[in-house]
Amino acid sequence: MLSGRRVLVIEDEMLILMMIEDMLADLGCESVTSAATINQAIALINGQVFDAAMLDMNLNGKNSRAVADALAARDVPFVFSTGNSIHDVWDGYNGQAVLRKPFSNDDLVAMLTRLLSPNGVAISGIS
Repeated sequence: MLSGRRVLVIEDEMLILMMIEDMLADLGCESVTSAATINQAIALINGQVFDAAMLDMNLNGKNSRAVADALAARDVPFVFSTGNSIHDVWDGYNGQAVLRKPFSNDDLVAMLTRLLSPNGVAISGIS
């Protein structure tokens, strides 16, 4: 399911980012692109095509909702990757997939497989 996929990882913690990149490479992803800031992420979303994305809800102390909105506008399936509670998910994204940190390789595989499957997690509407 993940072989040949292009995944965008939006994460500001370098060690976590490196771990996720390694996991995705081991799973056969064709391309793993990363961004650490809101502006970097939005520029990448506007300039490239991704099969899926992982989005940290808080980037350098800033709410990353603008990135979620950009992903939703481009119909890129994504999962929130966060240490926050699932109750912290923003209005309009209540049904969005959430992968709680720390997570295992198996958790990542299960979430991305579900996200990329034809009957996977739908992107919530934006309010």
